[in-house]
Amino acid sequence: MSEPISEQTTPPSQNSTPSVAEKPQANNLVEANVSSAKINYILYLVGLVIGLTALVGVIFAYVKRSEENPDWLNAHYSFQIRTFWYGLAYLIVGSLLSVIIVGWLVILFWIIWLVVRCVKGMSALDAQRPIEGGFFSFGN
Repeated sequence: MSEPISEQTTPPSQNSTPSVAEKPQANNLVEANVSSAKINYILYLVGLVIGLTALVGVIFAYVKRSEENPDWLNAHYSFQIRTFWYGLAYLIVGSLLSVIIVGWLVILFWIIWLVVRCVKGMSALDAQRPIEGGFFSFGN
């Protein structure tokens, strides 16, 4: 008599696609990081009134950028970090020049520049695409 053939099972390969149960967890992580990037933009806008929130935002952006994120989301964190440092430079120059009228114009430019960058960033974030544009964020 012949022996019954036993089923052989092979362990799943490490390169296999994630199971259905794993995909929602990855989407939740991306959604959480999108929310945190949006909070950073809001912290920068609130920083116009309470400067400490902008400092919290840049620290948060550095921490989140070091995590595993899609490239388009890391582009937002890098954009937020550059926004903070360039904005700080504008604020320092404007404050130093505020003795003359030019400093107040620099500070006014900084406020407008910051609002435009934050609004454009949040708009791109909602569309889940990387931030586009150059230094002044008036690009495509």
